[in-house]
Order: sequence, then C-alpha cells, then structure tokens
Amino acid sequence: MTELDAGRVADQIAQSDQINEPVGTSEVGRPRRRKEDARLLTGRTQWTDNLSRPGMLHVMFLRSPMAHARIVRVDVSAARDLPGVVAAFSGQDFAAEQGSLPCAWPVSEDIIIPEHPPMALSEVRYVGEAVACVVATDRYRAADALDAIDVEYEQLPAVLDMNQALTADSPKVHETGNQAFTAKIVSGDIEAAFRDAPVVIDRTYVQQRLIPSAMEPRAVVADTDGEAFTIWSSTQIPHVLRVMLAVVTGIPEHKLRVIAPDVGGGFGSKLQVTAEEVLCLLLTRKLGKPVKWAETRSEGNLTVHHGRDQIQHLRLAADADGRIRGLQVSLLADMGAYLMLVTPGVPMLGAAMFNAIYKMDAYEFGCVGVFTTKMPTDAYRGAGRPEATFGIERMMDELAAELRMDPVEVRKRNWIKHEEFPYTTISGLTYDSGNYEAATDKALSLFGYDKLRAEQSDRRDRGDPVQLGIGVSTYTEMCGLAPSRMLGAANYGAGGWEHGAIRMLPTGKVEVITGTSPHGQGHVTSWSQIVADALGVPFDDVTVLHGDTAISHKGMDTYGSRSLVVGGMAVLKACDKVKDKARVLAAHVLECSPDDLEFDAGAFKVRGTDSQKTIQELAYAAFVAHDLPDGVEARLDSDATFDPENYSFPHGTHLCAVEVDTETGMVKIRSYVAVDDVGKVVNPLIVEGQVHGGIAQGIAQALYEEAVYDAEGNLLTTTMADYLLPSAADLPAVTLDRTESPATSNPLGVKGVGEAGTIASTPAVVNAIVDALRPHGIQDVRMPCTPERVWRAINERTQEGARQ
Repeated sequence: MTELDAGRVADQIAQSDQINEPVGTSEVGRPRRRKEDARLLTGRTQWTDNLSRPGMLHVMFLRSPMAHARIVRVDVSAARDLPGVVAAFSGQDFAAEQGSLPCAWPVSEDIIIPEHPPMALSEVRYVGEAVACVVATDRYRAADALDAIDVEYEQLPAVLDMNQALTADSPKVHETGNQAFTAKIVSGDIEAAFRDAPVVIDRTYVQQRLIPSAMEPRAVVADTDGEAFTIWSSTQIPHVLRVMLAVVTGIPEHKLRVIAPDVGGGFGSKLQVTAEEVLCLLLTRKLGKPVKWAETRSEGNLTVHHGRDQIQHLRLAADADGRIRGLQVSLLADMGAYLMLVTPGVPMLGAAMFNAIYKMDAYEFGCVGVFTTKMPTDAYRGAGRPEATFGIERMMDELAAELRMDPVEVRKRNWIKHEEFPYTTISGLTYDSGNYEAATDKALSLFGYDKLRAEQSDRRDRGDPVQLGIGVSTYTEMCGLAPSRMLGAANYGAGGWEHGAIRMLPTGKVEVITGTSPHGQGHVTSWSQIVADALGVPFDDVTVLHGDTAISHKGMDTYGSRSLVVGGMAVLKACDKVKDKARVLAAHVLECSPDDLEFDAGAFKVRGTDSQKTIQELAYAAFVAHDLPDGVEARLDSDATFDPENYSFPHGTHLCAVEVDTETGMVKIRSYVAVDDVGKVVNPLIVEGQVHGGIAQGIAQALYEEAVYDAEGNLLTTTMADYLLPSAADLPAVTLDRTESPATSNPLGVKGVGEAGTIASTPAVVNAIVDALRPHGIQDVRMPCTPERVWRAINERTQEGARQ
C-alpha cells in the first residue's frame, strides 16, 4: 500500500457515514467507529515481527519429527560452522537455566504437573517440540542451518487415543502415567433423579481438536542493555508473562519489561507463556544481543496450543412432560503432552455451565484429564463454556425429539424465568439478571420460526432431497474472569482484579492507563467513551495507553471476556477518584463547601449560582499549583483496582436454518439469527463485531475445522490447505439484535461479549443439521459436519434399514 493509498483509506475511515454523530448526550451507547482502525488498517502501526533492533539476530528452532522418542544425541557443531550462523544450541545447553514452563491452575489434589522444559532435554512428547535452535544474521540462514543439526532419536510408542491411554497396558507419556487429574462435582441426589425417571437420554459427543488461527502469527523480540531486559511479544498477557518469565528464568521482575505491541488476534492462543518467549530471553542473555523469532503458519499449527478435544458422555433424566430431573456429565479431556498455563482449568470452567439456563434437581460432573503425545491444549475462545453449551443444547434437542416436542417448548419448560433472578443454579453459581423469554421471543420473530417449520414439514412430506433443518441454542455463559476469591477457591494461581489509572494533563486532556491488553477488541475506543462520560470531557480529548509493563505497571490482562466488566470498571473507579480530588480543589477555588458542589457535564457547579469550574480547568490549576488547599497534591491523577463480587452472565438465543442435500451431504446455512443480552452496551458497533466474529468461529467448528493426527502422532493439518478455515464467502449473512438485562455486578451494568457468539453458534448449527436428518433416524453427526460425514451418516442409516 502506497502512502497515497493509505491516506485515502484513512480518509474513508474518518468519513464515518454519520456513525459518530451524537446520540443523545451520552458517549456510552454511541456506535462510535474505533479510534484504532485508521492506524491498524493502513499499516501505520507496530507489531512484533516488524520490529528491528540494532544488531538484531534471528532465531529458528529445530523441532521433533516424532510424537514420542528419547533423544540419544544432538550435535549442533556443523550448524555453527555455516555462513551467517552466530550460535547453535541444544536443550542441554539450557538445562541449568531454562526452568519449566508454568501451569497456574492445579485443579485437583491428585493432579500431576510434569516438568516442561522449553527445549527438550532427554525426551520429546509431541511433533513440533523444540530440540535445538540456530541464531543467525537473518532468518533464512538460520532456517537453512537447521538442516545441519544431527539428532538421533530412539522412537517410543505414540499415545493418541484418550480411552486407550487410560488402560493399564498403554505406553506412558510420562513415568507417572497418562492420567493428569480427576475431578468430581455432585449437587443434589443424582440417584433419586434418575430412579424411575420416565425419560433417560444417554449420548456421547466429541469436541474435536481445534487450532487457533490468529491473523498475526506469534513473534518474540528480546533485547538487553546488559542489566535489564525487554521482551516484545504478540501476547494477550504482558503482565502475567512478566511475572512468569521472572519465575521461570530467575531474572528479577524489576529487571524485566514486557511490551505487547499491536497484536493481531489471539482468541486464547496468546494467553500463554511459551517456550519461544523463555528461550529468546535466555538467548539475548547469553549473547548480549537482541534476537527475534517469528513463526511460520505451519510452525504455528504445530506449536500454538490447541483447543477443545473432549469426549463428553451425558445422561439426562426427565419427566414425561419434559421437565429435567437430573444431569450427569462425564468428560475425558485431552491435555496433550504437558499442562500449560491454564490447561487443566479449561474443562473445569465448563463444569459450572453444563446446567446452563435450566433448572433441575440434581447434577453430577466428572472429568479425567488425559496426557497424550500431542500438542498441549489450553484456552481457546470460550474455554470450556462452548463445550458445555454444546453438550446441554444437544441434549435438549434430543429430549425434545424423544418426547416429540418442539425444541423451543422443551426449553421453555425448564429455563429460569425472568422474575426468578437472582437465581442460584444447581452448580452453585448465582445468575444476577436475565430474561430468556424476551431474547427468545425476539429471535423467533426475526427468524420466522413458524413459517420455517411449515416449510420443513412440506419438504418432508414431498420427500425433497434437500431437507430443511432448524437449530436452536439458548445459552448463557460465565465470563468476566474474576472474582479473586472465587478463583482462589478454584485453586487458580492468580487473582481476577484489574487495574486502571487516569492522568489529567495540564491542558485538560486525559491519558487512560489500563491493565487490559487488547488484541482486536477496541479497548481504546470503549475506554474513551466511558471516560468521556465519567469526566465530562470530549471523546477526542481521551487517549488510552496499554500493553507495556513500564507504562501500565499493574494488570491481569485480557481473556475470558473480562476486559470491560473488570478492566473498564477499574478505569471508571479511577475516574471517580479523580472527581473526588477535583471536588476539594473546586471548593477551594470557588470558595464554597464541597457539599455545595454538584458535578454535571464536566464541571463543578455551586448550587443556586452561576459559579463553576470545569474539571479540565481544575487540572491546569493543580498543575500550576499557585493556590492549592493545604495538604492537597499538585495533581488530580488517580488509579484504582476493581474486583467484582460475581461473574458476568450474558445470554441469548441463536437460531439457525440449514439446507442439507441428502444426496451429497452438502450443508448450506440459509439463515441465522442471534439475539444476545450483554447488559448495557458501551459501543453497539464493537458488540456487533464481536458477535459476528464469535459466530464465525462457532460455525467453523461445526462445519470446517479439525486438527487431525495420523497413527504415528504426526499432525496432518499443518497448512491452510489442510486445516480448513471458512472465508467470508463461506459464512452466512447474520441477523443480530439485542435485549437488555443490566448486570448488577458492576456500576455500568455491562456484561461480557467477546466469546458469546462462539459459545452459542456451534450447537445451533449442529442441532439444525441433525434436525434436518431426523427422518433418516440420525441422532448425531460428528463435528466438523463435512459433506462426507453427513453423507456417510445418511448412507449408514439407509444400509442399516435395508438389513433390517
């Protein structure tokens, strides 16, 4: 893109087509175009892989071609002699200093957390594990030199199937065995719930393994001045990363600075402390020079932590009228070869959500974490909640089919009514607000539900080879990952608070410092809107700083749909402290009591008079400090932390209509409606963008994506040609709308939105496919529901019918 082209794009973005026109007097609720976009979309930005430091060297890693093997010998000497190569190292060269990559969530007393060296020492446990590295003057020489490294392996059996891994004669991933942990939760009398139940539904579902595919691959730059270290990383968690790097490497935390430049997507894949981050830091310490590593897409598919990968065995007991009596959940969760930062916590995040929006008498959850010789799994958009929502929403459709009831009706008979909030669920969470009836009614109307059902009936009567299926998903989720006390009770290794700060500049402008670290969510715009309203200053007078531990020194970062409901509230709390300080100064300047002042539209006004001072004028008065009250500092700056007392519980109803060609297995999404309730909305454009993106990822799981390993443990889906991601052309137009049930857990009444679309959409699509195929006797199609799998399901049922 030329400078002229970039300027034109920026001008087009600035011409907002009245998007930024005033809506009432409040910034919150206004559909502002994002401040960030002109810079991000025209390339006038800074991301990790376009960083260059004086004298910078480039790192490439040699990775294991075997899923499981002993390392007999690593010889890097030939690589060291090649042109442009500065150094080459094996894992043994780092043995004394590389430590073990952290797991911050030991979820049970019996958990096994194996040592996880960033570079393998004596054994490799998945294809792609680093065994050596080359440092060279450019990345191409480093890559070429990898071929000169000689590694001798003694191959060991791969462990790939979770059920087989738990048998007594299975090869072991670790000497301690293949069971990582067990967990069980029981609420109510589960035996009584199933005893003599008129209806018992028993199903097994598979959540396939997924590979997060962010727009920007991972990259790391590390540098040192001889005393302190700076690391730039495409990360979601600069603050957490700083702490963990200090723990792993022994470098004192105050000697470490972590910077997350503009980050192009994450979806949980950059919620991690990676081997490459640790090793780049150690390399710059060894060599005294800056080093850079940037992954290729194929390298990323191998070594970005994977998502999902569960086998769900579900049993549901119900009365003849459809009322749920009890639910049993038994999970096998594939941990991969090691426990990474929150790996074991992912299935446990779903433990409290299998009951979803439904009332029941008893609930039992059990989970076994299983080690396999695959890339470790960890958080991926939704992290446990999509898996749980898929399970219960599929079961609700199965219950409806068993009773010959409409899927919406069976849900209505079981969900929490709006007048029952706050409601403590069978799993122990207290949902603070919601209105499932309103969201569902609006969705049904927008969808044309009755008309589509009539068309479905007609197609079935005619024996149309293209059948219509209608999928329903009425979901809620637990997000805003906090509160600290609840996380502590779950044995999570950190708190859930967030930090924010306000700097009032002498000219009246405002700098916001936030502990959250955006990677596409629009924090700069949303935080500016919140602060503009709170302080009564113009939107354009606010700027937001983030992602650098030398500027934003405290924070818990961005994941789990927590940024607004925790981080945004910390910023709002800091605004309140600024106003408290300004009130004292205003009373002094206006010669009145602080109690006589009212704050409105950015000014302190003396009640009953025309006397006033704007907060921006007071910022200048504090700066010059010519007339400050005794004991008052020459600044209005303030900071705050916010730690909510409860999670946030957005909800909604997603409806999907699909056409399934029973002769070819082809599935086409005909229409999709999503009505979500995310409480109060700060910026409708950002909310819609988040929902759109989430729905795209949920549809992708339902129809397209799957990480596939062969019998030897080789990942077969290492490129975009093999790992199928949908393009815009593959996705349907989506109709979006909202209802509003303000949260009670924060002052703005907002709820999380970043993961909602992903959580809701996958079961909506799969329920629609199965609904289309019910006349063929099909109860499930394993994801992704490719044309081949749909076609095989139909033909297998046809052949079974013929044999009978």
